[in-house]
Amino acid sequence: MTPQHPTSGDAPQQAPLFEDPAAAQRDAVGYRGPQACAAAGVTYRQLDYWARTGLLRPSIRGASGSGSQRLYSFRDIVVLKIIKRLLDTGVSLQQIRVAVDAVAERGAEDLAALTLMSDGASVYECTSDDEVIDLVRGGQGVFGIAIGSVWREVEGTLEELPGEDPSEQVVDELAARRARRGA
Repeated sequence: MTPQHPTSGDAPQQAPLFEDPAAAQRDAVGYRGPQACAAAGVTYRQLDYWARTGLLRPSIRGASGSGSQRLYSFRDIVVLKIIKRLLDTGVSLQQIRVAVDAVAERGAEDLAALTLMSDGASVYECTSDDEVIDLVRGGQGVFGIAIGSVWREVEGTLEELPGEDPSEQVVDELAARRARRGA
């Protein structure tokens, strides 16, 4: 998946002058599978399948045996919601994998300005309104997903859901239950 209309000659972007406190706070919290499912609108079965097949593995903590819990980042959940929207519109998992790889390579600022367009078969990246218009005029864009609005939706949903400090000790909950029963 490449930008439909790459721009050339753009001035290089300056790094942010100040650290984004919201980004630091988002990165300091992880979400277990049920919270990730609730925020992204997917089933736990889908989440588990996508993690096992590598479509989207949790970036904070993967499963490490029976009873362990995956821990998803804010960004992981944004990507989960994008996957769900693409699936709902009939895009194939093969094309979704290409889109997920392209989204994963971008920084937060790039994501906010990105719109994914699709004709139901292919997915195109658009970074400007002109690119979106050109795709629609060419008959290639049937629907679009503005990543910035998905980002804000996930932020709002996660405010109401419990998160975890990823630096806390990982406990094998199943082993702990077994130990309590056996003691």
